[in-house]
Amino acid sequence: MKVALQRKNQAVHFEASAASSTVKVNIDGPESIGGEGKGVRPMELVLVALGSCSAFDLTTILQKQRQEIEDMQVEVEGERRDEVPNIFTKIHISFKLKGPIDEVKAHKAAELAVKKYCSVHDMLVAGGVEITYSIQIN
Repeated sequence: MKVALQRKNQAVHFEASAASSTVKVNIDGPESIGGEGKGVRPMELVLVALGSCSAFDLTTILQKQRQEIEDMQVEVEGERRDEVPNIFTKIHISFKLKGPIDEVKAHKAAELAVKKYCSVHDMLVAGGVEITYSIQIN
């Protein structure tokens, strides 16, 4: 796996690309270091990685259980410590599912998705981050 970052301005706006895709991701920093609001911040990308990894796995597990997912929303919220480096100390993932989904199967699938199959989760937990999740079905 390999990614590349290309600087886009004289400050901290970068465009990232992966060898496996033609999609570009814009990354930028806070105004305090020259950021111009032209991209996602690096620590936000960590939350995106955790949320998407878990959501991919949850989707796959539910599909294998023959559960019909009409819609899914995932919100990921992290708390960071005050001292530098400002690493995450706690992260909560909220899954909101819509469809005729069995609640027991959904809860078990979420547990497997987050705690067993998501490699991003395992890396963060190994670094001391407390990760919790909740699931809501409408």
